[in-house]
Order: sequence, then structure tokens, then C-alpha cells
Amino acid sequence: MSGRRIVWTEQVTLNALRIVAGFLFWQHGVQKLFGALGRDQPVEFFSLMGLAGVLETVGGALLVLGLFTRPVAFVLSGQMAWAYFQVHAPQGFWPIMNGGSPAALYSFLFLYLAARGGGAFSLDGLFRSLKGREARKAAPAPPAEKVRELTEEDLAEDPEIAELLGDDPRS
Repeated sequence: MSGRRIVWTEQVTLNALRIVAGFLFWQHGVQKLFGALGRDQPVEFFSLMGLAGVLETVGGALLVLGLFTRPVAFVLSGQMAWAYFQVHAPQGFWPIMNGGSPAALYSFLFLYLAARGGGAFSLDGLFRSLKGREARKAAPAPPAEKVRELTEEDLAEDPEIAELLGDDPRS
């Protein structure tokens, strides 16, 4: 497998992971804030659940777009770690038994995205490439090297060059 194909595959899977995780997480926020997607009523906006709903809705949307991916993913990772230890861990040790598997998984997934970034197919990647293109345009061209012209004396000193030019001084 060529190196180019590996890089392309990594970027596609990284961006797919970011988009799907952001979309799934966004749904949790919409459910909390608007009482939609299977929830009867929205939560109290000025409560911890309301704050979580705002973070999930806005953060999920930003992850889907790939905008401010690293800081958003870092905040969401902390939110999910806090949710796990505050809500799920007191109900038992094992995540499968205390219902905290999604919170633990999201926490580590977002921590990975915070470390890795949004990928090439994100708004962050687009802005980074545009900034790099502008920087390359603005960078001054390297100074041209001055090439010394050959003189008759140089030709006289090097008979091989003179022979190539048809000016053999030995003849």
C-alpha cells in the first residue's frame, strides 16, 4: 500500500469519526434542550443538565463542521469525564453496570480528537491550508546566487573547458 493511500485513508476515517461522533453527541443536546428526539420535555435551561445540553448541542455542531475542533473536543471530553464520575460511577464500578459506557467512550473519543485535531476535511483544515498558501505567497523569494562569468584567463587555466568550447590553448 502506498504512503499516499495510507495518508488519505487516515484523513477520511479521522474526519468520518469526527463527523459521526459530533452528530451523535449533538442529538443528546437537542434532546435535552428542546425535548425532541424521544424526550417528552426539555430540561431546565439554567441547570447543570441545561448547561450540558448547550455544550452538547453547540459542541456537537462545531465538531461536525470541524471548527475549533481541539478546544471544543477538550471541553467535551472533560464534560463527559465529569458526567461519568458524578452520575455513573457512584452507581457501581463497572461502566456496563452503571450505564456509563457512552460517557466513558465519548470522553476518550473527544480526548483523542483534542490531541489529533479535526483533520484535513474540516473547517480548521481549510483555514490552515489557506493560511499556509497566504504565507507561501507572502514569503520573499530566496536571493538568486551570483554566478561568476568565465573569462579568457579561466579558459586558459582549464584546458578541458577550453577544449569543450573549441578554444584549445595548447594547439
